Amino acid sequence: METESEPYVRLATLRQLHQVVADLNTARSLADTLQTVADGIVAGLNYELACVNLVRPDGDLVVAAFAGSPAAEALITGRVGSRASWERRLSMGVAWGDLRFIPHTEGWVLIEDDVPQWHTEGPAPRFEDEWHPHDRLYAPMYASGSGRELLGVISVDRPRNGRHPGPWGQEALQMYASQSAIAISNARLRANMQRALVRLEREQQALRASEESFRQAFEYAPSGMAIAEMGGDQHGRLLRTNDALCRLLGRPASVMRRYSFADLVHPEDIGTLLRTSAEGGRAELRLARRDGTYVWVSLRNSVVADTADGPRFLLTHVEDIEERKRHELQLAHRASHDALTGLPNSAELRSRLSARLCERPHTSRAADGPDSGYDSPYGHEHGFGFDPAPGAATGGPYDHHVHTVAPTGGDIDDGTKGLAVLFCDLDGFKSINDRFGHHTGDAVLIEVARRLTTGVRDGDTVARLGGDEFVVLADGLGAADAADLAVRLRNAIIPPIRVDGRAVRVGASFGIGWAECGMTVEEVLNSADQRMYIEKRSRAKVHRRAG
Repeated sequence: METESEPYVRLATLRQLHQVVADLNTARSLADTLQTVADGIVAGLNYELACVNLVRPDGDLVVAAFAGSPAAEALITGRVGSRASWERRLSMGVAWGDLRFIPHTEGWVLIEDDVPQWHTEGPAPRFEDEWHPHDRLYAPMYASGSGRELLGVISVDRPRNGRHPGPWGQEALQMYASQSAIAISNARLRANMQRALVRLEREQQALRASEESFRQAFEYAPSGMAIAEMGGDQHGRLLRTNDALCRLLGRPASVMRRYSFADLVHPEDIGTLLRTSAEGGRAELRLARRDGTYVWVSLRNSVVADTADGPRFLLTHVEDIEERKRHELQLAHRASHDALTGLPNSAELRSRLSARLCERPHTSRAADGPDSGYDSPYGHEHGFGFDPAPGAATGGPYDHHVHTVAPTGGDIDDGTKGLAVLFCDLDGFKSINDRFGHHTGDAVLIEVARRLTTGVRDGDTVARLGGDEFVVLADGLGAADAADLAVRLRNAIIPPIRVDGRAVRVGASFGIGWAECGMTVEEVLNSADQRMYIEKRSRAKVHRRAG
C-alpha cells in the first residue's frame, strides 16, 4: 500500500513531466529538439544521464544529443553504432512495454560491440531492485503510423533514487519517448517546410519546384495539415486539408471547406482557440468528429505569404494527442485517488474541501457595514484587500464567493443548509485483518467503499482518508438530513460481506461535522473526527450497560 507522501511526489513529478513534454514543442530546430529531448530526461524524469541516438539515412544510429555529463558528451557525441548492434540490444533483456531493460548480468556480452556507450563506476547493488552501474535501459522512438518506423533510441542511466523504475516510472518514460518521436518528426517536417518557404520567396522557377515539394509534404504528412484564409470576410475558413486531418475528423475535404476551426472546436475550448496567436500560436483543444465525439489535438500555426506583397494564409499543423491526454488523465487520477478502492484519497479530499472555504467567516450585512464589500445578495464579494484562501472560487477582484455556512442548532434542524462532513470509522475491522489476513481486509474495504458510494447522491464525495477511515462530503443538507444520511450509510455497511465463501461483518461509527468559512480543512476534519469518537464512546457505554 502506498505511503501518504507518494501522491504528492507523483503530482510533483507529473508537473515536471508536463513541463518537459511542453518544452519539446518549443524548440526552433531539429538540433534544439534533440537536445531538449535529452535535457528533459534529466530535468523531468529524474535520471542523471540521457543519450539520444538518431537513425541516419543509411540505417545506423548516431549519438545526436547527450545530457548529464559534459565529459561523456564530449567523448561520444557524433559517434555511430551499427543498426545490427542496436537491433541486437533491442531484442535482449526484459521488455517493459516498448522499453528494453538489459541487466548487468546479461550486458557483459555487449561490451565489445560498436554501440557508443558510457559506463559510470559505483558500488555493487545492495538490494534486488537497486541500479547497477552496468545496467542499461533503452526507450525506442517510433514514427506515428502502423509501420512503427524506428526514429531513434533514448538510453538512460543512473536514476536519482538509485532504483529500477517501477510501473509508473516505466509508463512515464515510455510516454515521453512517444512524445519525443512526435516532436522530432514535427521538427523535421517544420524544417522541410521552412526550407520550402525560403525557396518560395526567391524566384518563380524555385517557386514551382517548391510547390510540388510542399504539396507532397502537406498531402502525405502523417499528421493533419490545413490551410486557412487570413483577413477578410472569410477569415479562418479552411481552404485545404490533407487526408490525415480528414481521416482524423471523419469528414471529406469537400465538407471541411465549409468550416473554420472555430466551427469545429469544443464549446469549452473556444476561449483557448481565441487566445491562440495566429503567428506561431499553439493550443491544445478538442475538435468535433463527424460522429459527434471529440478528439484532443495540438494546433500549431504558421503564416505563409503567397507572394512578396500578396495575400497571407495560415498553415496549421494538427497533431492527434488523444493518447497522451488519456495517459495524463490516468496519471493524475492515480495521484489523487486511493489505489485500493478507487475513491479520492486524502490529498484530493483536502483539495475539494479547501476549494469551498475562505479565510473569513460569514458575517451579516449589518456587521460588515455598507462599504464592507460584502453587499451581494448571493454571497460576499471579494474586494481589494481581501486575500481569499487557496482554492477559493476567485478569478479576479470582483468575483463572488458564496460562503459555506453551518447549522447552528446542533442536532436540531434550524433550516440552514450546509456542507456536511461525515467521518466514518469501521468497527471490528482490525479483528478481521488479524483473523483472516489483509486479503480479506482489503476486500471488506472495497465493498464498504462501494456501499458508501451507492448510498450518496451524485455530486457528493466519498473519500478514503486512510486505513479503515472514510469521509463523506454532502452539500445542501440540514442537521436532520445529515443525521438521516449517517443512519442510512451505517445500515448499508452492517449487512454481511462475503469474501472467499466466508461472511464477515463490520460496523461503523459516524461523526457529523460541518464545513464553514473561517475554518481550516484540518479543523473541519478534526471536528467530524471528534464527534465520531464521542459517538463511539457513547455507544460503548450503552453496550456495557445493556450487557
